[in-house]
Amino acid sequence: MYNGIIVRYCEIHLKGKNRGYFENMLKDNLRDSLKGINCKFVPMRSRYLISDYDESDLVRIVSALKKVAGVHTFSPVLVVNNDIEEIYNAVKMVLADKKGTFKIITNRADKTFYPDSMGVSRLLGERVLNDFNGKLSVDVIEPEFPISVDIREDGKTFVYSQTIKGMSGMPVGSAGRGLMLISGGIDSPVAAYSIIKRGMKLDLLHFHSFPYTGEAAKQKVIDLSEKLSVFNGGINLYVAKFTEIQEEIHKKCPEEYMITIMRRFMMRIAERLSLRNGCQAIITGESLGQVASQTVESITSSNSVVERLPVLRPLIAFDKLDIIEISKKIGTYDISVLPFEDCCTVFLPKFPLIKPDLEKVKRVECVLDVEGLIKRVLDGIELIKL
Repeated sequence: MYNGIIVRYCEIHLKGKNRGYFENMLKDNLRDSLKGINCKFVPMRSRYLISDYDESDLVRIVSALKKVAGVHTFSPVLVVNNDIEEIYNAVKMVLADKKGTFKIITNRADKTFYPDSMGVSRLLGERVLNDFNGKLSVDVIEPEFPISVDIREDGKTFVYSQTIKGMSGMPVGSAGRGLMLISGGIDSPVAAYSIIKRGMKLDLLHFHSFPYTGEAAKQKVIDLSEKLSVFNGGINLYVAKFTEIQEEIHKKCPEEYMITIMRRFMMRIAERLSLRNGCQAIITGESLGQVASQTVESITSSNSVVERLPVLRPLIAFDKLDIIEISKKIGTYDISVLPFEDCCTVFLPKFPLIKPDLEKVKRVECVLDVEGLIKRVLDGIELIKL
């Protein structure tokens, strides 16, 4: 029945003179998401119209639109001209075979259209009551069938009954490029999704400790990365061999410093890789106080080795239950809970430092060949394009 899908944004409305930059980026991302689907894509004022698609592709289109950051809501619509008779015929089509209560909600962006919004709703509602012979009655509070009429400045009106939520946020790429440290756990994929929603295009970095962690652990991270790639418009996954660094720390440093120093190496490697590839920030999945490496003192220790880039922690104040809820929504939870270890669980000390003293950490760490270890990791890094 519907002959189009109207796509709306929200936060972009708050932008000033550079609003067009964000609109064009969202337009490009939407077009990319619809590649392989035969349809027509038309930018309109504060809207994007998808039309001329095969009905068999509707499920694919809806699925794709749900994964585009910057899309606030979208609706399958009947597209008609700004003519009251055409609008009413569209309303009749949407309400055909319906029994119960209804309400007409009119948005009149075209201020030259007569009558005004309330007048259009009143006129259409009266005609529905007359033509449907008592099958429908008006309920302005909780109608069973709310019908929206959106009269646009472009000369077109959209009539629809369903509004589907999108990701919201900002278009991917509008906030630059970042490098996300991803493990096989629950938190880091949710942090990645959260920062993608804010418009940052992501690369991913995973630390792999073969033979202590096997191919199943690596595949788990690849599977998580594939889930994230659909929100990111494709993704680069870098896999770094971390075994030598862990063995050196285990051999030469007190056990309780293992996690603290390991995190410092991860941040150094992440910054070097970011600068090499044009990334502008490092992102982690840390949540304050969740584990020993996520106290203020531990975060201070790992931050201190990052010299040129900001470190973003989108989950810093999140409750674990909130993180789990999001992971289920984006389809990563069932993969994250698979029983395959990652490098952070290898050589795990019985009593890790909770509040490491930065100067003591530096003294303990000085026995290691920091630069040599980092260079060998970066030289052997693997890139997987997803």
